[in-house]
Amino acid sequence: MIAHRLTLLAAALAPAPALAHRAQPAGIEHAHLLDTIALDARLYHVQGVDMDATHIWVTSVDGKHQRGWLHEFDRASGRLLRQLDLTDGPRFHPGGLSISGHSLWVPVAEYRKDSSAVIEQIDLTSLTVQRRIMVPDHLGCVAASAHTLVAGNWDSRRLYLIDLDHTAPMQVVPNPFRTRYQDMKFIDGELVAGGYVNRHGGTIDWIDFPSLRLLRTLHTGSAGHGAPFSHAQVFTGEGMTLQGRDLYVLPDSRHRRLFHFQLDETVEPATALR
Repeated sequence: MIAHRLTLLAAALAPAPALAHRAQPAGIEHAHLLDTIALDARLYHVQGVDMDATHIWVTSVDGKHQRGWLHEFDRASGRLLRQLDLTDGPRFHPGGLSISGHSLWVPVAEYRKDSSAVIEQIDLTSLTVQRRIMVPDHLGCVAASAHTLVAGNWDSRRLYLIDLDHTAPMQVVPNPFRTRYQDMKFIDGELVAGGYVNRHGGTIDWIDFPSLRLLRTLHTGSAGHGAPFSHAQVFTGEGMTLQGRDLYVLPDSRHRRLFHFQLDETVEPATALR
């Protein structure tokens, strides 16, 4: 069944029409800021975030020393609990990550376009690597379900579809949308992906899988900090995760704050905890 669905996907894709110019919201459309969580540790260039009931996981890259890191925080206090060095030879750039079951899935890539990456399945309890999948491209984010991975390359111009049951070969399809996704999750069978469109704003998109039909878009604005003229200023410029109507974004590493928004009732709630 999975093989049949993935085989039909490429034929179903068509480029999305260009979006009309619109003013970017100051915050996040159909959401209000509830609070922020201070993360009590040094972070490098933030890449992704995910969380469960008690923990927060963040990936970051230390470009100066060419090391990639996974940081585990206590969700209630923001205190750092553990760190894992993800560096794999020339691959030291981790990306947007996803929890599925008792595992974290993290891409670790060379820090350049059109290079190579390994997707690692990491046990949540022991932080040991359970599985490694090599991909001949830079990967910047991955969404994981029980049977499927969807990974985006540099700026998610291409999407890699990986069948974990080995009933279909890996497929590569163009991203039909203009948003450069930096973090994505499988939630209730749909892809929820966040990224930037330009240095002023971005989107969070709900995408049907495997058709890649756009179901809903929320526009996102600037967090008002970060490197000048950088997409790190955009709320969805780096890490994003969603639980129920609770949306969490981690735009940059300098302030080490996880922004907690609540979506209004016009947005269908996602599963509370994965």
